[in-house]
Amino acid sequence: MQVQVNYFAWLREKAGCDGETLDTSAATPAQLWTELDARHDFATERRHLRVAVNDTFAEWDAALNPGDRVVFIPPVSGG
Repeated sequence: MQVQVNYFAWLREKAGCDGETLDTSAATPAQLWTELDARHDFATERRHLRVAVNDTFAEWDAALNPGDRVVFIPPVSGG
């Protein structure tokens, strides 16, 4: 299945791109994160991130479908 992944903040820097279209066998955002972490060496646990699927916050065990847009959102600090 093919999905679109977008990266923000330090994830974008580590991936070296704003986003990418992937062929994946991942059935959930959690499985997709495991694939992407191995590919880009994000070196962070997913509990530090939020995930959105098709512009809506989602659970890590939500089902992914072909053509979904997945965004992993790192915490943001500021003053």
